[in-house]
Amino acid sequence: MKFEHKLLHTIKGVKVNGPILLKPKIFRDERGFFFESWNQKDWEEILKRYNQSSQNFCQDNHSKSSKGVLRGLHFQKEPFPQAKLIRCIFGEIYDVAVDIRKNSSTFGEWVGVYLNSSDHHQFWIPEGFAHGFLTLSEYAEVNYKTTNYWNKNHEESLLWNDNDISIKWPLKSLNNETLKISDKDKVAKTFKSLKDTQFQDEYN
Repeated sequence: MKFEHKLLHTIKGVKVNGPILLKPKIFRDERGFFFESWNQKDWEEILKRYNQSSQNFCQDNHSKSSKGVLRGLHFQKEPFPQAKLIRCIFGEIYDVAVDIRKNSSTFGEWVGVYLNSSDHHQFWIPEGFAHGFLTLSEYAEVNYKTTNYWNKNHEESLLWNDNDISIKWPLKSLNNETLKISDKDKVAKTFKSLKDTQFQDEYN
């Protein structure tokens, strides 16, 4: 295996089946570094280890955000749900996944990880999770693979500061920098309003 990998726990200590943090094996010397950021065979073995079905990626996305930008929490509804494999290739972000699988034992729980261009960790977020991130560095570039194409008519946003989810965003890290949130994300759905969203839970 060229990656260390593990499931994540919530701040309550509850393990959430689905999202996986991947740590690549990096070779460093005086010239710089080298690592494999993607390997199909290793990827299939990792998913099998966590009883997840094989996934094919069809689209790569790349975003650049300034400090204080908060994107999300985004997801796509059936029949166009997206799973994502995320990495921060410049700067640092705090990346969050919220379980919105209604028959999941961790429905409504969230996990968060720091992703940056120093340790090169990657974050796998399966279908059935809302995703968002906060930019902590002066700016950050994020690259991620998706398992489905973007579909405007099926995209949704979950409110980033919904009280029923209570995500502990590291806002103090911004040093009083103003949050920058899109108009769409400011009026996103509340957690209680997700009645029409249906995702199958294959991980619990």
